[in-house]
Amino acid sequence: MPYVIAAPCIDVMDKSCVEECPVDCIYEGNRKLYINPKECIDCGACEPVCPVEAISQDRRVPPEYADFIEDNRRFFTEVLPGRDAPLGAPGGSHTTGPIGVDTPMVTER
Repeated sequence: MPYVIAAPCIDVMDKSCVEECPVDCIYEGNRKLYINPKECIDCGACEPVCPVEAISQDRRVPPEYADFIEDNRRFFTEVLPGRDAPLGAPGGSHTTGPIGVDTPMVTER
């Protein structure tokens, strides 16, 4: 997974990163944004525009946010609360619109 959005995004969701992403791979949960690892092209356009510095490459995630690497993947591969199937790689967040739910890890924070 090239880029990850960590805890500083929770309850902020500025969405500047969504506007900068050339492949539309940043999806909106209820309280946080998530980068789809299968759709991200590792360009880095999202990282410098995040006002709370929540975005980093998976290999550079600060240790205190390491759990967000796996949690970001789970948003797309596991069935989220209230949904019937995993989100997968639907081909862009503009196609799906806001997902409206988060992973249990984010919900519990």
